[in-house]
Amino acid sequence: MTLTAQILSQIAGNPLDGLRRTDVLWQSLREGTQPVPTVVQESQDPIEVEWDVVICGGTLGILLGAALAQRGWRVALLERGTLRGRDQEWNISRKELQVFVDLALLTEAELQQAIATEYNPARLSFLGGVDVWVKDVLNIGVDPVYLLETLKQKFLAYGGQLFEQTPFDSAIVHPNGATVNAGQQAFKTRLVLDAMGHFSPIVRQSRQGKPDAVCLVVGTCAEGMPKSKAGDLIATITPIQKQCQYFWEAFPAKDGRTTYLFTYLDAHPNRPSLEALFDAYFRLLPEYQQVSLEQIQFKRALFGFFPCYRHPLKPQWNYILPVGDSSGNQSPLSFGGFGAMIRHLARLTGGIHEALQSNTLKRGALAPLQPYQPNLAVTWLFQRSMSVGVNQTIDPNQINELLGAVFQAMERLGDPILKPFLQDVVQFSPLFQTLLKTSLSHPALVLKLLPQVGLPTLLDWMLHYANLAGYTALYPLARGLEPWIKTLDPVPQYYCHRWLQALEYGSGGDYRQDEG
Repeated sequence: MTLTAQILSQIAGNPLDGLRRTDVLWQSLREGTQPVPTVVQESQDPIEVEWDVVICGGTLGILLGAALAQRGWRVALLERGTLRGRDQEWNISRKELQVFVDLALLTEAELQQAIATEYNPARLSFLGGVDVWVKDVLNIGVDPVYLLETLKQKFLAYGGQLFEQTPFDSAIVHPNGATVNAGQQAFKTRLVLDAMGHFSPIVRQSRQGKPDAVCLVVGTCAEGMPKSKAGDLIATITPIQKQCQYFWEAFPAKDGRTTYLFTYLDAHPNRPSLEALFDAYFRLLPEYQQVSLEQIQFKRALFGFFPCYRHPLKPQWNYILPVGDSSGNQSPLSFGGFGAMIRHLARLTGGIHEALQSNTLKRGALAPLQPYQPNLAVTWLFQRSMSVGVNQTIDPNQINELLGAVFQAMERLGDPILKPFLQDVVQFSPLFQTLLKTSLSHPALVLKLLPQVGLPTLLDWMLHYANLAGYTALYPLARGLEPWIKTLDPVPQYYCHRWLQALEYGSGGDYRQDEG
């Protein structure tokens, strides 16, 4: 029996079974044997719609559901199980949570009650380098159980209808809407929002192929580790091992300390299983946390793999829009999920509201709700610089040295440079200053990067980098058109607003420096 099997079999709920089921899914993705479902079909027969919006996937779909129901739309929310948050906190920065108050979904008191933990400072540490410390970044732990229950009650009070134990089966696209078949029920609606996540059957039918990259994650929440009010945003204690650079993340939780091990890689068949990554986790955890395994009381096991795609998923059919992780609208450096949904919640709420008002719900009209964002596209170079190919040979400590140099440069440039990047927001000026300073102070490290990432990747990055500069220059000018846009009819106004938001989010303009 492996060390992972020994430890996980002693945790309540026997997470070992779930880990091995997830590993079967991960193996089928690596081997390209995942079946491609056909869950969306088309019909020429019109329907009599009963709903404005049907949301498939309740865990994060409730965020949009509550916001849309509040605006008076007829919303049905379908959840395959019971709509309840997990026991493990969602980590985020405090200012990002303000969107709940801005959208009047939570009061200030309710938002404060949703915060389960808060810690400071957070560390960035790379083997052989100098530690960098930062405050108020991803240092808030939100209680998903309280948050989702509160939003559920708000959703119901606004007139939304929740259908639990109602898993999505299929959808039929008609000339004037779509029918969602779920369990024994059929929901006829003007718009379907797919919030079922990375492994949504609608996404699998649309993508039909391997992801461009994957983040493997394992971890635990446990007691018995040294008490600390500080956390690690990202840390390394080893060079490259088994063609993987292992990264650590750790922070206080309400019932112990949460510690993750993650790595960036592709979906090559020879990549390790999650159980193998967990073996490395338990082998290295005593060194990382300076405590023996015998002193630790493991309470929960956490694991998963998160596929990433170079481009957001554009709508493939009329009246169906992917949102959240289904859309792939997050950088390859983040896990997506709660943080990515929060960042785009106001944008999606306003955009979907306008689309319903103006009846711009066809495939082409929905596409601007998932725009190209050069500030996300440029992060693919960073992802490649933090991973190594299965058959690639590089200096075992190259990734550590590069990251140590980059983050030390950011620290010297100050919080306005460092904080946005740590919150998954890339802006042109901070990026330019960081690259310039790193290139001048560590030219040899930068030169080593080219053979690691490859010339095609670098050329592709340069295109997105130029687009980021263009978006950054154009967005302030475009904002001057807002008074004129308000005079337009609903349909052109909808498209102009989507164009403005594409420039705003694509340049990182949605992040304000006073929000750090």
